[in-house]
Amino acid sequence: MSGGASLGLRSSGSYGSLQQSNGQSPPLAARKPGKMSLGGGGVGGRGGERLLFARICKLTSRRRRMLLLLLVAAAVVFCFLFSSLVSKDEDAPPGIETILGFSDHVRSFVNPVWTSSGRSIIQGGSFSGNGLNTASQTEKHSGSSHEKLQGLLRSFPPAVVLEHHPCENFSFSPPPIDKKRTGPRPCTVCYVPVEQALALMPDAPSPSPVLRSLNYLFEDNLISKESNSGSLFGGYPSLEERDKSYNIKDSMTVHCGFVRGKIPGINTGFDIDEADLFEMWQCRGIVVASAIFGNYDIMQQPENISTFSKDTVCFFMFLDEETEAAMKNTTTIDNTKRIGLWRVVVVHNLPYSDARRNGKVPKLLLHRLFPNVRYSLWIDGKLKLVRDPYQLLERFLWRKNVSFAISRHYRRFDVFEEAEANKVGGKYDNASIDYQIGFYKREGLTHYSSAKLPITSDVPEGCVIMREHIPITNLFTCLWFNEVDRFTSRDQLSFSTVRDKIRTRVNWTADMFLDCERRNFVVQAYHRELWEQIRRSPPPLVRQQPRKMLPDNTAKEPGKGPATKRLPAKRTRDRKSGSKRAHRSKLVTGGKEFTQL
Repeated sequence: MSGGASLGLRSSGSYGSLQQSNGQSPPLAARKPGKMSLGGGGVGGRGGERLLFARICKLTSRRRRMLLLLLVAAAVVFCFLFSSLVSKDEDAPPGIETILGFSDHVRSFVNPVWTSSGRSIIQGGSFSGNGLNTASQTEKHSGSSHEKLQGLLRSFPPAVVLEHHPCENFSFSPPPIDKKRTGPRPCTVCYVPVEQALALMPDAPSPSPVLRSLNYLFEDNLISKESNSGSLFGGYPSLEERDKSYNIKDSMTVHCGFVRGKIPGINTGFDIDEADLFEMWQCRGIVVASAIFGNYDIMQQPENISTFSKDTVCFFMFLDEETEAAMKNTTTIDNTKRIGLWRVVVVHNLPYSDARRNGKVPKLLLHRLFPNVRYSLWIDGKLKLVRDPYQLLERFLWRKNVSFAISRHYRRFDVFEEAEANKVGGKYDNASIDYQIGFYKREGLTHYSSAKLPITSDVPEGCVIMREHIPITNLFTCLWFNEVDRFTSRDQLSFSTVRDKIRTRVNWTADMFLDCERRNFVVQAYHRELWEQIRRSPPPLVRQQPRKMLPDNTAKEPGKGPATKRLPAKRTRDRKSGSKRAHRSKLVTGGKEFTQL
């Protein structure tokens, strides 16, 4: 039988079974020429593939061939589903996040030192142009690079897939009514887990309207030309320079503290050791910062912080020399300059004599002290942070698509009312407060009303600030600091003036969230002086009274026994119903006598 005849006996597409001819199968020798004709009849590559496939079919049984086909089909389906999941994010509608895994920008963002490839982001030479001697710091840093990388990789959370925001169905409810607690209280806030917050982090910085490049003034010889023009640290900006700073354009240069040096913290006032500056400049991604000056507060350790945040978020606490000396009496600061989670930085040559005004420097000028940071979270020294930083940034910045968030005051919304409350509380001298409010009033400051909506308040509770470090937010805090430097240190009085001036020129404003939401993630402690007064004060009289009424069975002094026996009898007769006589008795409480009728 010829090779062509043998081919004609094969069923289409099958190399494993042959058609029967007169009840007999063709001889095996007839199949060899057929296979040879396959190789020679077609094009060389295609014929070779058919020959290979025919040999596989010859050497395997029908069951194995079917299993092989199923495996190939499963592989094709898996590849199709995988490619569709990866590309799904590009086709997702706005407002819905669908993310598979973490991209390299997330890995490099959350790690202040390393990229996913393990290469150091900060090189030793990056500081040399600014005059910092970093040879020893760089050598020390490179020695522990492997350990930092391995620790980060171990703590990196697993990838998540989000098709809908977990809090999209959450409804806000005010704090429950509590007759025992009539003051401000926390309310419920919907947070997402840390790994989901990472997945929801924006992949690019927020746009800065109009302003693209912001530079800062540096002057050697400074002379105050006007009264009430601020301080040497602030550069004595004139009223004309103040007005020009609100003329927002593509590139600007403004006063923003530290005017006497090119590097903030080096011979500028608010001086910082070079070793501390080196670590501050290495911080990338997120920084949580606080300060205690004048030994005014007790350091609070953050709680409920994830292991991943402990490895990737920078926690910096600024102290003055007075506070450091007081802490050394009760707390040990090791060679890493850490107390718990806080990396302690001691500040020298403070620019102001007022400790509260010194605290405004790190509070409002963090972008100058941490030039490589993308997000910052400021909390006052009296507060304890009880939520993870990634959860807070997702809740108050990323979810709302805003670049600056601060809580509003729980009771007051009007700057004029806030000024009167400051005078009543003795927060600052009355003449300075009146001068500042009068100046703003001449500029057009009015009482808060519903006409300002969607702005909900003119008075912030400035103890917590969350912001993204982009040019427009950096400009806002620079100009806010200039007002604090020129007028009183009560930043609540100047906040709305700076915000409204910027808002009238560009499409940007500061987002203000509820005070009860702030109280959900920070716990407020007493200032040190008040706490020590509470500790020194005697226990309340109410707690002492039951102990005084207990009979003394261990030692009875002459003269006291009869008095002790008579008191219960008198109280018993007074409690009887139907008694119309007035009983006069003396009760001794806390060393004082009260007459009861």
